[in-house]
Amino acid sequence: MGRDVENTDATDGTADADATHATDDVDDVDKGIVDVDKGIAAFTALADSSVYVVTAVADGQRAGCLVGFASQCSLEPVRFAVWLSKANHTYRLALAATTLAVHQLPRDRHDLAERFGSLCSDRTDKFAGLPLEEGPEGALVLSDSLTWFVGRIHDRCDGGDHVAFLLDPIAAHAPAPESPGAGSPLTLHDAGDITAGHPA
Repeated sequence: MGRDVENTDATDGTADADATHATDDVDDVDKGIVDVDKGIAAFTALADSSVYVVTAVADGQRAGCLVGFASQCSLEPVRFAVWLSKANHTYRLALAATTLAVHQLPRDRHDLAERFGSLCSDRTDKFAGLPLEEGPEGALVLSDSLTWFVGRIHDRCDGGDHVAFLLDPIAAHAPAPESPGAGSPLTLHDAGDITAGHPA
């Protein structure tokens, strides 16, 4: 014979707790509170930040990838962090590098974003046919970028499936306001149709 439900509820408060939890869930939905994964996706979609191409040079090799996680993270001293996927060849090369070059792309250069976001450096030379410059300390700079800076790697921080590379900028370039290359950078929304060349 089953337990008496009314007596169970009266002694341990389970039904009351379930009812309260259900009410809280309804209140959360009314307040716009959603599943964390969905909420973060909506949050970042509204932010629509720039995407970046990060290049690394070490041990006679070069690599580059499209990065969506990046931000200035200190004012004094000025520092910038880029997060590289552990699955990415650029990440593995960056572990041996002393500097990284970080580029913003013009909005009309979706082709560059696709090249660095969908191809794999360990199987393809992403830089073939592109105009390149040598930056400070041997960094590799994409001439067709909107803006760029070179940062010396100050530290690394494991964030999960990505690692943050904390950079001390040592050189930077920006187009003159009247130059043809001046304009808005390519964003996460612009690059949303690119299929990554490797799992995240």
